[in-house]
Amino acid sequence: MRYLPHTPEEIQKMSQAVGVRSPEELFEVIPQALRLKAPLELPKPLSEIDLVRHLKALGRKNETVDGAGSFLGGGAYHHYIPVAVSTITSRGEFMTSYTPYQPEISQGTLQAIFEFQTMIASLTGMDLANAGNYDGASALAEAVLMALRLTDPAKKTVLLAQSIHPDYRQVVKTYLSNIDCRIVEVPFGPDGRVDAAVLKKSLNDEVAVCCVQSPNAFGVVEEVAKLSAAVKGAGAMMVGCFSEAVSLGLLEPMGRQGADIVVGEGASFGNFLNLGGPYLGLFATKKEFVRQMPGRLVGETVDAEGKRGFVLVLSTREQHIRREKATSNICTNQALCALATTVYLSLLGPQGLQKLARINYSHAHYLREGLLKIPGVQRQFAGPHFNEFAVQLSKDPEEVLSKLRQKGILGGIALKSWAPGMERSLLVCATEMNSKAQMDDYVRAMREVL
Repeated sequence: MRYLPHTPEEIQKMSQAVGVRSPEELFEVIPQALRLKAPLELPKPLSEIDLVRHLKALGRKNETVDGAGSFLGGGAYHHYIPVAVSTITSRGEFMTSYTPYQPEISQGTLQAIFEFQTMIASLTGMDLANAGNYDGASALAEAVLMALRLTDPAKKTVLLAQSIHPDYRQVVKTYLSNIDCRIVEVPFGPDGRVDAAVLKKSLNDEVAVCCVQSPNAFGVVEEVAKLSAAVKGAGAMMVGCFSEAVSLGLLEPMGRQGADIVVGEGASFGNFLNLGGPYLGLFATKKEFVRQMPGRLVGETVDAEGKRGFVLVLSTREQHIRREKATSNICTNQALCALATTVYLSLLGPQGLQKLARINYSHAHYLREGLLKIPGVQRQFAGPHFNEFAVQLSKDPEEVLSKLRQKGILGGIALKSWAPGMERSLLVCATEMNSKAQMDDYVRAMREVL
């Protein structure tokens, strides 16, 4: 679409149509003290050639994950996205689709959502999945609210594993800040997993739900089945979450390990890092809980002629139903991100996703073994991990990361603000995007800066 500025004559005509002498009158409701007293001090306009040159120069100042090597994880993971994903999602009929307000007409959008739901339900080991949430953190918070609705109102305690990503925990606390309930954080043990003994002591008649992440914030794989058995035995609901969706290609689905609700971040499936978003919350649960599930649910049916069709069978936002019956109003449309995920998973297939997960696993373990041979690097946790892991350094991690950055390496995330006792801890991630040469360079660079 071309940019066509309005002429003075057009501006005058539009002003007359709305009953003002000039566009400035439209802003008279804004107090004078809040208005600009002079035009913004902007630089002079540039030609298109100079503007493009200037923007490219600004872009070169960015630190990107495509440099000498990025080993960042912690909820945002660098994965390869096949060109076909962007090619398909950039088609006009997909890119302009916002939300199926007249669902019976939006058969293409509904079918894409239906396929997405089917894939997520299969990967999580649950009966069904919704059409998507904002992101993994809000999906976890919605799962807690859902569990509170499904349990005895007298149960006011929410158990939150301290090994859940700190951002996710903060979002849950924000969601529940005006809810009549109590949050109890369950610590992790020396192996990086939830302290099962403390969890069992915390379970009582007042506990409504317990939330566990696997792989957790430190990359450690939790024993979800054992934890689920203890939680369910105490009459509470179990919520499992994840931030690295690629792990679903290798680990036993949490739905098959006793979780009642499984949520997580789906950005690793075909969505770019994008400076932090938009991302995609995944939400799956059991069939018997469907009427308390937030968001939309697309179903399959046949029309009057017996042809296959798709319908919006459940929509629980207050825009569609009475406010007091709405389960959530923060399940807005993430259909384009969900479409990218659907295309991505279709291209990989079950075997491809499993192979990708194994590559991530092997890369992370290769890098960890190399780092542990360096004096001044120790393994943080004894528990098994997927594609990221924590190590303890002999120096301040922030100082080490700064020196690594000077070598063009994004060396990980300092964990001192994530949990007590981790002042010297560093979270390192390796995916299929990290070559053997990059990992070897990282080990050499770490040896030099320690």
